Amino acid sequence: MSTIIYASPIFGPIHSRRLGISLGINLLPADGKMCSFNCIYCECGFNEERRPTLPMPTREEVVCKLEAKLEEMKAEGQLPDVLTFAGNGEPTSHPHFAEIIDETIRLRDKYCPKAKVCVLSNSTFIHRQQVHDALMRVDDNILKLDTVDETYIQQTDRPTGSYDVKRIIEHMKAFHGHIIIQTMFMRGAYQGKSVDNTGEEYVGPWLETIKTIKPQQVMVYTIDRETPAQGLEKATHEQLDAIRDRVIAAGIPCTASY
Repeated sequence: MSTIIYASPIFGPIHSRRLGISLGINLLPADGKMCSFNCIYCECGFNEERRPTLPMPTREEVVCKLEAKLEEMKAEGQLPDVLTFAGNGEPTSHPHFAEIIDETIRLRDKYCPKAKVCVLSNSTFIHRQQVHDALMRVDDNILKLDTVDETYIQQTDRPTGSYDVKRIIEHMKAFHGHIIIQTMFMRGAYQGKSVDNTGEEYVGPWLETIKTIKPQQVMVYTIDRETPAQGLEKATHEQLDAIRDRVIAAGIPCTASY
C-alpha cells in the first residue's frame, strides 16, 4: 500500500482540488503520523503503522521555515493561493497552535496578502478556547463532520480518545457561521460492515444538522488516493452531486470534489 507522509513543517506547494495552489504547513512530526482520529480512508495510513520518532516542529522552526519558503516563492513569482495547515495528523493538537496561527497571518500579510490562511481539522480540539479563538482568526476554518451517527464515526473515523458528536456539533455552532464543513462520502465495506454513508439514513440527519450549524460553506468529497483499508469505494459523481444540490437547496453554498 502506498501512503503519504508529508515533510515538516513546510511542504509543497501542491495543487489542491478544493483550494488551488496550496503551501502546506505540517505541525506534526516529519517521519510519521500523529492524529486523534485513525480514519480507515486516511492517505497517511493507520496510526499504528506510522508511529513517529521525531518531535513536533517548534514554533520557531515553523516560522523560520515558512518565511524562507515564502521568500523563495516570491522571488520565483509563484505566490500561493492559500497557506494550509494539514499534514500528518491533527494540526490543532500542537501546543503552540494559536501562536503559530498568529505568526502565519503576519507572514501572509507581509509576503502574499491575497492568500488565505486555511486549517483542515477533524474538530476534536475545538472545545479548547485557544484553538477556537485561533480558528476564528483564519480565513477558512474547515472542520470535519463525516456523519452525525456515533456508531459510524467509531467504525470509520475511529477517534483515539473520547468523542461525543453532539458536543462537537455544539462547539461548531459556537463559530457563528465562521466555519466550512467538510464531509467524506464513500461506499464499500470494512471488516465485514458497510461504510456507505451516501444513503438517506445518513444524509438526512447530517443535512438537518448542517442547517443548525449554519456554516458559510460545505465541501463534500470522496476518496481520492489509496486508502489503508481495503474494500472502500468512491461515492459516485451522481451521489455527490445529489447531496451537494440538497445542501444548496437549503441555502448553504456547497461544492463537490470527485
